[in-house]
Amino acid sequence: METIKILGTDDTPTVILDAENDIFDISGRSLPEDVTAFYDPILNWLEEYAANPNEKTIFSFKLEYFNTASSKLLLDILMKLEEMHEDKKSVLVKWFYPDDDEDMEEAGEEYADIVNVPFEQISYTLN
Repeated sequence: METIKILGTDDTPTVILDAENDIFDISGRSLPEDVTAFYDPILNWLEEYAANPNEKTIFSFKLEYFNTASSKLLLDILMKLEEMHEDKKSVLVKWFYPDDDEDMEEAGEEYADIVNVPFEQISYTLN
């Protein structure tokens, strides 16, 4: 499978989807001008990956901020991971949030309540 590597900007997150090296990571800020155009290739990649996933998929989100439009597409990603989990695939979501950011912590909790996927909330300290 082709690896997706998107370098983050002020408005878009860094995305690494690398099945060969077990790296599934979205980090940074997500407020792209055209949220559908940005996330469609990611969702398409996940659709293809789900057909023949690795033995274990650990998907990490380490977002500093995301807008409302992005929240829907992030949920779409989580729903795809939920489908994999329901297909008896080993899936774990790691939701990283700055230890002083209650909004990002709550966003992770809300997503964890919506989707049926093993979910870890992990706080970290900003340097």
